[in-house]
Amino acid sequence: MDPFFLWIEGSWLSVWMREAVTIWAFPFVLVLHTIGLAFMVGVNVAIDLRALGAAMGVPLISLRRYYRWMWAGFWVNAFSGVLLLIAYPTKALTNPIFYLKLTLIGVGVVLAGKIRVYVTGGTVGATDSAPRALRRLAAISLLVWVAVITTGRLLAYTCPRLTVDTSCQ
Repeated sequence: MDPFFLWIEGSWLSVWMREAVTIWAFPFVLVLHTIGLAFMVGVNVAIDLRALGAAMGVPLISLRRYYRWMWAGFWVNAFSGVLLLIAYPTKALTNPIFYLKLTLIGVGVVLAGKIRVYVTGGTVGATDSAPRALRRLAAISLLVWVAVITTGRLLAYTCPRLTVDTSCQ
């Protein structure tokens, strides 16, 4: 894999992301990733909490309009995540936590899709409690998004190798 990592690390974009002395490189992409995270996870958390009984005066179906913001956040994170991966491909692709994070994101997206069926179905009124299956999905979803954020933060501090030629120790 080292030749592949070297090829990415030697690309102009990777070098610029790592070495540019400007806030528009790595720092800006990190901010963009955080904003995308806020929209993606924020909408999920709001819907999950409503499903679990918070804000019972808010009809669950009224939250469906926020799905477009959730998906906007997802695509901002996908774009910025690829840029962060390009900056340090060896660091990410040699770290098992990175693969755990990607798996958890996949699980979270699938759960969001299952929860959306309830939200857009309109079967839960403003003062109705959510069905047991929805509450279970919402609780699992909250745990998954906490795990996604945790694994993402751990990536900043754990890695077997930073680049092809250097270790993290």
